[in-house]
Amino acid sequence: MRPSALIQLQHLTRGLALIWRAAPRQTLAWAVLLVIQGLLPATTVWLSRPLVDGLAAAAQASGAWTSARALLPTAALLLGSLVLTELLQGLGGWVRAAQAEYVQDHISGLIQQKSVEVDLAFYESPEYHDHLHRARDDAASRPLALLEGAGSLMQNGITLLAMAAILLPYGAWLPPLLLLSTLPALLVLLRSSWRYHQWWRQSTANQRRAWYYEWLLTGSETAAELRLFGLGSSFQQSYQALRGQLRGERLGLLRKQMLAGLAANALGLLSAGGAVAWMVWRVLQGLVTLGDLALFFQAFQRGQGLLRALLADAGQIYANSLFLGGLFAFLALKPEVADPPAPTTAPAPLREGVTFRDVTFRYPGSGHDSLKSFNLTIPAGRIVAIVGANGAGKSTLVKLLCRFYDPQQGRVELDGVDLRDLALDDLRRQITVLFQAPVEYQATAAENISLGDPAAGAEREAVVRAAQAAGAHELVERLPAGYDTQLGKWFTDGAELSGGEWQRVALARAFLRQAPIIALDEPTSHMDSWGEADWFERVRRLAAGRTLLIITHRFTVAMRADVIHVMDQGQIVESGSHNDLVELDGSYAAAWAEQMSGGYVGARLV
Repeated sequence: MRPSALIQLQHLTRGLALIWRAAPRQTLAWAVLLVIQGLLPATTVWLSRPLVDGLAAAAQASGAWTSARALLPTAALLLGSLVLTELLQGLGGWVRAAQAEYVQDHISGLIQQKSVEVDLAFYESPEYHDHLHRARDDAASRPLALLEGAGSLMQNGITLLAMAAILLPYGAWLPPLLLLSTLPALLVLLRSSWRYHQWWRQSTANQRRAWYYEWLLTGSETAAELRLFGLGSSFQQSYQALRGQLRGERLGLLRKQMLAGLAANALGLLSAGGAVAWMVWRVLQGLVTLGDLALFFQAFQRGQGLLRALLADAGQIYANSLFLGGLFAFLALKPEVADPPAPTTAPAPLREGVTFRDVTFRYPGSGHDSLKSFNLTIPAGRIVAIVGANGAGKSTLVKLLCRFYDPQQGRVELDGVDLRDLALDDLRRQITVLFQAPVEYQATAAENISLGDPAAGAEREAVVRAAQAAGAHELVERLPAGYDTQLGKWFTDGAELSGGEWQRVALARAFLRQAPIIALDEPTSHMDSWGEADWFERVRRLAAGRTLLIITHRFTVAMRADVIHVMDQGQIVESGSHNDLVELDGSYAAAWAEQMSGGYVGARLV
């Protein structure tokens, strides 16, 4: 067996195993129903011969009703098999629907779990997004299509074997003729499936880009700029151009498949016509009865249709196993940032602090180092501010501290312990972070804040305390239902917040977690300057005894820290208190002087 065939067989067996794990009871019931449904058509065909022969004999006999009455049990059996077929079809439809729900939910859960597990670096890779796009597409349809194909293959296979057994007494050459008459259709199907799969993989990037344009045209995040700058028609044209290209390529493949299929089906019809003509000749010769002709015609016609369906099922299984490769490739992704084999217990309480020791780090796919032989110590229990121009590497420090990435060289330490020696969950329980672009969760205000520590199951009092520390309590109290108000406009009765208000809610979420290390990335970027002093005093009280790292552009925040570090091009270029740095007369002092001369309270180092 060729390696590619082995791979497809593995995909098939993995797909069926996945279905079994998702819905074992429904799958077992589905299999039993398939066996029964596979035998019923052959039963119906088999009962037709004695019924037709009996009716012919009754028509010729003088006591027609007496002869016909003897056929009532056969007719009742035939009617019963037809009724049972209909009943089982309805029951089978319900079982398949239940099975499909379980399978789809199970696979969606696997994709979501893998999406949470993979490194942050994956999200910066176009290949990852291609993997994810294919996996999502496969999750919606392919396993269920594989299930349908396998079920149809099983049912049609049982029926075909029964039909072959019926035909065999008329000639041992008839079953092979059935097979040969449908082989061209199978070859067309397999080749078409392979071509479509190749096209689908090669066009993934264009499919994602078309989806992106559709999101731009319909998403709330882009609605304002779309209208202000008149971007709608431009994006629509780009979308239609991509869809036109994809549509043309797909229809071209279907056209080739249709022409090849017509030729293959013509060969099948010639074979069927020859077999039926041979049987009619035998009837005219008196070698078989009209009942034999009726049975033969049904069995051969159904057998040929069944074999075509059987081969089509095999082709669909092959096609779906090709596509399942995308799902399994995504599920096989392994994060590089992982727990060590024998994790060290995180130091508690933190006594020395956080140390970046000779750290060199470059983002995946980047052409330059964000940090180069970088050294920094953040003492335990102190408030440290990091200032610097955009792109200086400030936010990178938080990502390395949370171990979203590992440095290419050097190490990040907690009390001298390399972060790579700690279990990820243990490490991240030590840190609470307000990110530069916090998430606006479409949930109640209380739920938005409680998400900062979901494992603790925070009580309402703790949520309120966190909101008060972040300066969010007053704005939440003004909402229609207070802490029970739905935030955002995605769902009914939602209240939208301003950027600064969302930031305060996110701050409360960060403050809720009682972690020894607090990292705030641009915590006042949406806050007015007049409220900064009050906010910082709240934070100072909250952070008492804990280590606080603040990344900011605003001197009015930085100047209140115990230590200020100025970053430039991935290096610390100045360090000290506010007064020390002003006296140093460097870049910090120049920006401070510009602030003082301009009279701007919220001066920024840019």
